This record gives sequence, C-alpha cells and structure tokens, in this order.
Amino acid sequence: MSNVTAFDDGASGVRAADVQMPGAQDSGTQAAGMRPGGTQAASAQISGTQTAGARAEDRENLTWQGFGDACRQIAEQIADSGWMPDLIVAIARGGMLPAGAISYALGVKANGAINVEFYTGVGKTMLEPEILEPYMDISSLEGKRVLIVDDVADSGKTLKLIMDLISEKGLSMGGDSAKVDARSATIYLKPTSIIKPDYVFKQTDKWINFPWSVLPPVTA
Repeated sequence: MSNVTAFDDGASGVRAADVQMPGAQDSGTQAAGMRPGGTQAASAQISGTQTAGARAEDRENLTWQGFGDACRQIAEQIADSGWMPDLIVAIARGGMLPAGAISYALGVKANGAINVEFYTGVGKTMLEPEILEPYMDISSLEGKRVLIVDDVADSGKTLKLIMDLISEKGLSMGGDSAKVDARSATIYLKPTSIIKPDYVFKQTDKWINFPWSVLPPVTA
C-alpha cells in the first residue's frame, strides 16, 4: 500500500491545481476533482469552521502528550468495538499524524493517505473540498476493512466527501475502485459537523490548537 505525498492545504493561500476525479458530486455541487473551469475558484468563509480570533479561554490546547493519549483512547474504542481495520487511511495533511499513531496503537502496518484540499488559510475554506493527485494504489483492497482518519470533523465536509465516495463508489482512485468496509475516526468533533465519525476522542466547540500546526512554518 503506498503512501502519497501530503499537499499544501492552503497555508500559503494558493490553491493546488484541479484534477479529474470520477463520480464525486455533492447535492448537485461540483465537489471533488472536477476539471479546471468546472469548479468554483473562490474561497469562502464557512460557518462553523475554526476562527483565528478565538480568545485564549475559548481554545482547546492539545499537547503532544494529550495527542498520544487521545490516539490511544481511540484505538481502545476501535478494539472494543470488535471491528479491526486491515488498512488505515489518513486524510492529508491533518489526519496523517493521528493515523500513524492509531496504526501503531492497533498494530496495523498497512497505511495510506488521501490528499484533500479544503482549507485555504486560517479559518478560510474553499466552497467544497477536492481530492487531489497522486492517488493511492487500491488494487488489493476489495472487501477490506478501512479506517479513515482525520484530526477534526469541523464542518464535516471533507470527511463526508470521503465517506460518501467510499459508500457509493468504493475507494475510487484514478479510475480504479474497490468496495470496502469503511469507518471513520477523528480526535475532535465539532457540534457544527454534518457527519459524526464512528470513533471520536472528544467533542468541543472551541478553536483547537494542534501541537503540529500551532507554530508557523520553518522558512529559510
């Protein structure tokens, strides 16, 4: 199973190129991987997404220790449910560290990633999330149990896009598809989310400071 390179989710404010992704539409709105010119290029402030101006007392500060504890607790929830994944797939970039930690906690060695762009800056999103290349190799996933992992279900649009795509088309990547038994996990769930993950560490309505993104990028 191949991991794919994480994309820039918009910290620079620059959108990645649109790519063609078959069969992904959400309520008549062009969503994932449409051809250039068929997508809405403008970014929009989405109600329910994190807001940069949150006061200190309105922030959820996740430490590295807390992150490890959260992923361990999610792994225990999964084990207790009796449903053990054959493969863990991160929604890049936010889901990559949680997915890795959960895979270690469960002893699952097969990992992958799906590149999804939604945030274009702090508190700003595109109108709809998009799945980006490169795609995973899914040729051997038919009938497998797949856990989809992200850091937070905020608006829930990204997670819903992936789960809908899997339930309707199977894990469809680059023209290939595989029917899989999929569930989802996130560290945090916001009350504004349009989807509830199967496994969650904590629900909060606060702005979340993740330890891997609280500092600005390192530059030369």
